[in-house]
Amino acid sequence: MGQHDIFDRTASFEALPAAEVCRAMGSGPDGLGTPEAAARLARFGPNTIAVARNASLPLKFLANFTHLMAMLLWIAGFVAIFARMPQLAFSIWAVNVINGAFSFWQEYKAEKATEAMRRMLDEKASVVRGGEILLVDAVTLVPGDVLVLAEGCRVCADARLIESADLRLDQSTLTGESRSVLKTHGAVAGRGMSRLETPNVAFAGTSVVSGTGRGVVFATGMDTEFGKIAGFTQGIAEELCPLQKEMRRVTRVVTVIAVCSGCVFFLLSVLLAGMDWAEGLVFGMGMIVAFVPEGLLPTVTLSLAMGVQRMAGRNALVKRLSAVETLGCASVICTDKTGTLTQNEMTVREIWLPGVPEGDALRVTGTGYAPDGGMWRGDEAVEVPRGGGLHALLLSAGLCTNARLQPPGEGSSRWTVIGDPTEAALRVAALKAGVDLAVEERATPRLRELPFDSRRRRMSTVHRGDGETLVHAKGAPREVLELCTRMLAGGDERPLDEPARARIMGAGDGFARSGLRVLAVARRTVRGEGLACADLGRLPAGDVEADMTFLGLVAMMDPPRPEVEEAVATCRRAGIRIVMITGDYGLTAESVARRIGIIRDGRDGRDGRARIVSGADLDGMDEAALDDALSGEVIFARAAPEHKLRIVSALQRAGHVVAVTGDGVNDAPAIKKADIGIAMGLSGTDVAKEAADVILTDDNFATIVGAIEEGRAVFANIKKFTTYIFTSNTPEAVPFILFALSGGRIPLALNVMHILAVDLGTDLLPALGLGAEKAEAGLMDRPPRNLREHVITPGLLARAYLFLGPLQSLAVMAAFYFLYWTNGHWGQWLDLPSAGPLYESATAMALACVVTTQIGNLFAQRTERASSLRVPAFGNRLLWLGVASELAVVAAIVHWPPAQRLVGTGPFPLFNWLFLFAWTPLLLLADEARKWVQRRIEKTKHTGVVT
Repeated sequence: MGQHDIFDRTASFEALPAAEVCRAMGSGPDGLGTPEAAARLARFGPNTIAVARNASLPLKFLANFTHLMAMLLWIAGFVAIFARMPQLAFSIWAVNVINGAFSFWQEYKAEKATEAMRRMLDEKASVVRGGEILLVDAVTLVPGDVLVLAEGCRVCADARLIESADLRLDQSTLTGESRSVLKTHGAVAGRGMSRLETPNVAFAGTSVVSGTGRGVVFATGMDTEFGKIAGFTQGIAEELCPLQKEMRRVTRVVTVIAVCSGCVFFLLSVLLAGMDWAEGLVFGMGMIVAFVPEGLLPTVTLSLAMGVQRMAGRNALVKRLSAVETLGCASVICTDKTGTLTQNEMTVREIWLPGVPEGDALRVTGTGYAPDGGMWRGDEAVEVPRGGGLHALLLSAGLCTNARLQPPGEGSSRWTVIGDPTEAALRVAALKAGVDLAVEERATPRLRELPFDSRRRRMSTVHRGDGETLVHAKGAPREVLELCTRMLAGGDERPLDEPARARIMGAGDGFARSGLRVLAVARRTVRGEGLACADLGRLPAGDVEADMTFLGLVAMMDPPRPEVEEAVATCRRAGIRIVMITGDYGLTAESVARRIGIIRDGRDGRDGRARIVSGADLDGMDEAALDDALSGEVIFARAAPEHKLRIVSALQRAGHVVAVTGDGVNDAPAIKKADIGIAMGLSGTDVAKEAADVILTDDNFATIVGAIEEGRAVFANIKKFTTYIFTSNTPEAVPFILFALSGGRIPLALNVMHILAVDLGTDLLPALGLGAEKAEAGLMDRPPRNLREHVITPGLLARAYLFLGPLQSLAVMAAFYFLYWTNGHWGQWLDLPSAGPLYESATAMALACVVTTQIGNLFAQRTERASSLRVPAFGNRLLWLGVASELAVVAAIVHWPPAQRLVGTGPFPLFNWLFLFAWTPLLLLADEARKWVQRRIEKTKHTGVVT
């Protein structure tokens, strides 16, 4: 019988008695013999997570040097070698190497999610083999092994429990819910439960919180629930993010423009300028170099890197550079509830006692798990005397728990909790009232626990007192109230009549409508031997939980993070939809969603009621039904990993850019599938972090919104410095155009080396300064960027090539002729010297004028619509650093002999710099006029009034 045969039969294992499970697995209480274990290991394979093969690192690296633009530049270098211009060839190839290295850095992402999963299983495990308990490598576990579970150990394979003693497991890595789960070894029907809710199965990847147990392994490796999630994650193909797709498009557009220009001017140079074909090739190559923005890709990458640094300052660590811009495109955020939207710290807020006036509940102050705060009625502090009704309620509620509080100490600067947060909140409330539960637990030791289950909806504990037996119960109000015949009011027990029951349920409903979670608390005191220890193991729960006294209601909540409500409002203004996908119950999730503004009454087309879709509901939906559910306000509750993955796929199918948050192993597939995966840094598992693109160091939803704003700013800045870089392409191309059209009679004002000096020497740092611009006001008041909106648009090209570029070309050619005219060639336009010191000085003037006019262009590009003159001049120090750097570079090219020889320039008089700087405001003022006209047109369209 193979492992897959065994796995196919697990659906019935939970319904079988332990002895039959052992027989079905060919095992027993003494486990497998060592020879049989070895045989099964050879048959079923090791207990490991398979690793998917990825493209090799060298292939990924080489891909960045073989795309369209890269091939174009490699060929251009060989043409330069053929034309006996080795310095030009090596310069072009250096550009290619720089671009390839930066692109590889941008696109490379080490895929380690499955390695993290393997680490979680790469441990030791205690097993029974041949009647002896052995410590073996978890990788050697096989179906039929008997696992020995104890507090603190990790479960390394799926096992059907055959023994248990107060065994509680932390399944948060699989379910995302932090509460510990009580496990039993008895047979269960399994109906109405998801696979992970099965109470007699211990799953791989979980850990033991308390108690002991033993279980027969029935699935290992990829056949475990843990392995299935690994399979989901591995099966999700890596897709290009929006920015990577856009950069590919930019490359194609630029290549087409450059190649077409090169071909046209090759023909012009041969036909009009009288060049031979070899010279024409070099000339055409010069045009290609002029139109290829060699510094664009490095600038994009460096701009993304600065965005990463800014986001790190806002508690978001970005693992992949392109993920920065992808965040700015996000139109939907799929988020968990606990710990992301809320503080994951359940807190008692109100207490209702029988006999108090209507609406006069006690208010409990303080938040979190620190026992700071007290009980208040209005503005008056309430004392909690021993023996009173409030003391009795807090005592019973606190004793009927399994959670433990940990004071600040090593590894934590605040109070933390081990166990269920709800139970922890009850213990904190007791401590706030001065009830010492540690002393009470010693005075009344626990004899038995009747654990919570979904049918009874309550939990009870039995304690031995001084000459009496005490039963404490807590749970859903209706279910607890059914057990009660009396109530404690004003320190006296009174009969619980129907009007009193109605008042209690009314109070509970009032709390629930306010989004609070309500628990009822009751106790029973039996004097003498009515519930003697000898009978406890035989009495059914119905006999123990009977004839109880109702003590009151406790209303609590996991408070939303204080900044989340504003973050949700920002998302609404920004056109970003929030979909809550949680493992918690639907009504609890809905109350939180309404409190923070994710759900708003009357906005979903269903009479103000959000639709709550459970995991079981989702299983019965086809794609059309799911699409319909996603069309309105919806909350997904009790969701499994495959559900989350399916929701993300449906949203992407509808054209959304989806961001997904998560912290557990169960979230890894959806995190990887999402356009942008976001993991929790504090509570997240290694698997979730490795699958994610972004890690939140504070687990805070508001951080996501801040990161989205940064992402939008990055895209806006990319458009700004693209315009800046493209503008200088026109004055770089115009000298070639004039040279060709004049048949060579107008000397070439700029050559290829000059162009490279601009693109890589002077434009790079100023463009990077534009990449550091802060987000413009109102950026989060616009809808997400349409993926059909590109970096290079007709408007951008027209602004750069047809408006700003020609103005800059005018200034550059004026500077070129200015040098000639001031040296005795006044009024002469054609047949000027095209070699020698005078020509070299004239080209230096043209090159320097490109730089001085680009300074004005730099400040013009700081805004898209608003006036750049209203932006604080020194609000971006990197801009001024860029200006200083480009002036330093061009000064060296003009006046430093080694740089002159490299680039091919000559010096000019210092007085000429005044002429050059006189052109600096040209592009700034021209673009200010364009923006003013654009604002007037937009205002007219908006108001419909022409002024």
